[in-house]
Amino acid sequence: PKAAVPKAKAKAKAKAKAKAKEYDYAGLEPNMRVNVFAEAEGKFFPAEVVVVSTGKGKARCAQVALRVSSFGAMADTLEVGMKLHALYSDGEYYPAEVVEVSESDRRKKAPIKVHFVGYETSDDKWMSMDKLKSKKLPKVKAEEPKEKAKPKAKAKAKAKAKAKEFDYSGLEKGMKCNVLAEEEGKFFPAEVVTVSTGKGKASAPVKIHWVGYTNASDEWVGGDRIKSKNLKLKTQGAKAGPPGMPPAARRLLLVKPKVEAPLDPGFRPLVLGKRAYLEAAKDCTEKLEWALTRSDGCARYSLPVFDEKHKDVKASSYLAGVLIQEMIWQRSADELMLSGPKKICEAIKTAYSKGGAYEFEVMSMPNVCGHPDKPFVVTLVEKAEDLPAAKDTPQVCGKDASGCRLAFDLGKSDIKTVAVKDNEVLYSKETEWDVTNPDPQYHYDAIMDALKLAKAALPKVDAIGGSATGTISADNEATWCDIFPNVPPDVYKEKVIDIFKRLAKELAGDIPLKVINDGEVTALAVYQKITKGNIMGISMGSSEGAGYANKDGNLMGWISELCYVRLDLNPKAPTDPWTKGAHTGLSHLYLGQRGATKLAVKGGVDVPDHYKFSDPEMRTIKHEHHAQCLKLIQKAMTDPEKKEQCSKIYETCGVYLGYALGQYCEFYDIDHVMILGRVSKGDGGDIILDTAKKVLQEEFPDHAKIEFHTADDHFKGVGQCIAAAALPEIK
Repeated sequence: PKAAVPKAKAKAKAKAKAKAKEYDYAGLEPNMRVNVFAEAEGKFFPAEVVVVSTGKGKARCAQVALRVSSFGAMADTLEVGMKLHALYSDGEYYPAEVVEVSESDRRKKAPIKVHFVGYETSDDKWMSMDKLKSKKLPKVKAEEPKEKAKPKAKAKAKAKAKAKEFDYSGLEKGMKCNVLAEEEGKFFPAEVVTVSTGKGKASAPVKIHWVGYTNASDEWVGGDRIKSKNLKLKTQGAKAGPPGMPPAARRLLLVKPKVEAPLDPGFRPLVLGKRAYLEAAKDCTEKLEWALTRSDGCARYSLPVFDEKHKDVKASSYLAGVLIQEMIWQRSADELMLSGPKKICEAIKTAYSKGGAYEFEVMSMPNVCGHPDKPFVVTLVEKAEDLPAAKDTPQVCGKDASGCRLAFDLGKSDIKTVAVKDNEVLYSKETEWDVTNPDPQYHYDAIMDALKLAKAALPKVDAIGGSATGTISADNEATWCDIFPNVPPDVYKEKVIDIFKRLAKELAGDIPLKVINDGEVTALAVYQKITKGNIMGISMGSSEGAGYANKDGNLMGWISELCYVRLDLNPKAPTDPWTKGAHTGLSHLYLGQRGATKLAVKGGVDVPDHYKFSDPEMRTIKHEHHAQCLKLIQKAMTDPEKKEQCSKIYETCGVYLGYALGQYCEFYDIDHVMILGRVSKGDGGDIILDTAKKVLQEEFPDHAKIEFHTADDHFKGVGQCIAAAALPEIK
């Protein structure tokens, strides 16, 4: 309130009033919140009691000393919709806006509710004035932490430290946080100076600097006194998981898309984050270069990186890890070779080691490459010239389905089988199965029974073609197929590796056989449909099955297991059951049926509780519930009362697809795109394609020339099998 000299008349009136009334101040005490009349303004303002005097000198004019609250002084300044910066729990200030101002006693410590720009409303917070920044607000001075802590508080902190173990790997120099000043029992702003790994500092390994104070006040503290989203608790008896997304990576890589996903507003496309990073790093002189070698080729890449002393260097190592993972699942790899700044290379090597952030890739690649006994290795070289050159080995495949042929496509939800005679389909069927069954004989019998039904439609069998998720060797061996996820490794080697050869021999004797990855067959199916090259085919079935055919209609020799590629950088994105929580935002949950079923409730579809994405059964590798849930979504699309909201499920999947294509275009020369699979059936498929086109036009105009193709529902369901039938050559 403004200071003013009261008029004589007002003084006289106040004196007369004071003589007329006597007050009992016994009920007032320090820090009590009250409202006090400011005479100059003629208004009451919020205030706090500082002290109540019993001295005679204060009897008439100042019985109570009052501290005007910071909220009261700023009440006229704050209003709903006001733009400012607010302190988040990671110690950083982010753009926000005021959504509510409360004068309730319940909210007196944090009376301002803010919304963080670009984030979901679930992240809205009630804040105190000292956690807000704006040129329109006067500064609120934080209290200085006292030097000595009370013995009782120290003992309590020690007991707490013994009970918990912290993972400090997410903390780094310069990171903002809040630290408990033990004597006051309050948290104050601070920043990390260093994190020690020495045994002598095990109980208090983090040296912090109190913001606004000299270095003499710096202190070594333990995790029990630190508040930061980058500090994690270790689970007793379990190893620490990979560190979270560093603040520098959050700041540079989390970009809100122009075309928002209506039912997934938190979606943050990797392709936009990478674009923003490259713009920020355009003046960087140092580069991280890598090579991913495989038996018949090598992938190369070069990424500009920040200097090792730069505040954003963690964004460089974080993004490099994501991009290496992407290339691994495009091409496969048995070795990662790195050249660049030493500390960044060492950080990547740690991430791609057993126990690191990318342990799943490290443990999977030996199986994917067909040599499970040879571990994945990471090698550091001094110069980029020491890295092997890029190399691909295109593969020519059969495109003519003349004669009598059987074909199968093994998906995570069903077995598709067809009988083809001289390029004409005589029989087709989809049979649901349980890929989680650990008995390989169950799988053998299920495939055999489905093929026998197809065989009955042909006078003879001249050849068999097939496709399956995972990697298939040139000799038709199932080196790594995730349609057998629960078969023990020793049994897999004995009963699954040669399963396709045994099936063909029992069914039709020694006839031509060719089995390849399902994504590759998708691309060939599109080529046969439109007879044009540079094709990306995406089967939106149980998961994403993607493949690419070049300008000649041949394969690149890549595995194209894009369902394991990260599309969403939001650290709060869902995890998938295949990597068992190691990663978030993988395509598994975006371009397959789970991309739709996870949105069923938001899309207004009535589903039983066990079909809701929050149910534990929906978070396993089993596909049956998702297949049934998708049927309910498709049924809702036929209900006029539900169609409008349900359509948003397909719009959201279209947004996913559009940004995924923008991401894929860096490595694949794409002129044509077709989606196949059950998610794309019906009107929903058209919505997906239309939305994807919109994304390309608004975000990636250079790729807006891509031509989209559709097929009838029957072709979408069995298109892969038709292309698979043409794979083997009949001599």
